[in-house]
Amino acid sequence: MADNLRVVVAAAGSGRRMGNNVNKQYILLDGQPVLTYCIEVLEKSPLVQDIVIVAREQETAFCQREIVLKYGFKKVKAVIAGGPERQDSVLNGLQALGDDTAWVAVQDGARPFLNEALLTRLVGAAKEFGAAVPGVILHDTIKSVDQELFVMQTMKRGTVAAIQTPQVFDYQKLLAAYKQAREDSFYATDDAALYEKYCGPVKVIPGEVSNIKLTHPEDLILAEAILKVRKESGL
Repeated sequence: MADNLRVVVAAAGSGRRMGNNVNKQYILLDGQPVLTYCIEVLEKSPLVQDIVIVAREQETAFCQREIVLKYGFKKVKAVIAGGPERQDSVLNGLQALGDDTAWVAVQDGARPFLNEALLTRLVGAAKEFGAAVPGVILHDTIKSVDQELFVMQTMKRGTVAAIQTPQVFDYQKLLAAYKQAREDSFYATDDAALYEKYCGPVKVIPGEVSNIKLTHPEDLILAEAILKVRKESGL
């Protein structure tokens, strides 16, 4: 098997929390759709062989036309329809990559500030440990709460991380984990949780505070500020 890296870009979310009638992946950020930012990095990366975008079923043609063709992305081999949940969508993407895939990265389409340095570190760690994700250690006091919002436990600071994407895995292991999770009707909030459950430990490497996911309207303000700083810094 070739030592290749292929990428699933998860862009099938509805973005209800964004409060916008345009799905968040297609909201313009400095005149450019959010989704194009991470794909530009993946397109230019010498590490990446192919990209599959998973979009909402009713938006696949729009994504192909307004993202892939309009911006000339050559590494995007397919835009496919997602499923009812993110996990279903990513599985569709994984199955579209091909059995000759060695390594896979799963990237949130609404996370525009991916960079080559982070991707390189993740791929290196994944090849050493089998799976790697970026995480930012939280320095606020973190408490777990019950359904009535009473504190159950105060977590030890420095041992809790906010996990980001891209997440990089041995392809065959992640695909097997996804298929087993479907059989078990087990759903998790990220790809690493499935790998942890069915395959083994996942290495966390330092993420980046600026690697935000656009979820709420306030996130757009922060994204615009990050983009402005990057431009002024020549990044």
